Amino acid sequence: MAITTSAVCNSFKKELLEAKHDFTQTTGDKFKLALYTNSATLGKSTTSFTTDNQVANTGQYTTGGGALAVGAQQTSVATNTAIVDFGDRSFTGVTLTARGALIYNTSNNNSAVAVLDFGGDKSASSGTFTVQFPAFTTSAAILRIS
Repeated sequence: MAITTSAVCNSFKKELLEAKHDFTQTTGDKFKLALYTNSATLGKSTTSFTTDNQVANTGQYTTGGGALAVGAQQTSVATNTAIVDFGDRSFTGVTLTARGALIYNTSNNNSAVAVLDFGGDKSASSGTFTVQFPAFTTSAAILRIS
């Protein structure tokens, strides 16, 4: 099995209704982004962060991934769609290959939020690896509820 599609995790959808995730810009929960190899099995049924088939430590990237910047996350509602955005996340001085990533909430027992499928292996060699989040719009934001 592998990462085959980007998805909002089913457990996250349920936990939203239970008020277990807070996306408030400066005082909300803390979220991280972990990178995974093409051997990882991640999808909509993923419930929490796992170290299985995570990219190895290199440069600025360490086990568990990197924090998504507090204050860079924002929420909005437009055209009857609620959206969440995060600031892009870069890891410097790395040599790595990643097939996808997991956004997870470290303030809520490392609960999975969303799986990102890069559509193929992406690499950096003694350089910078950046995960660029889509535009903060109702048709593109990384998390959308309509």
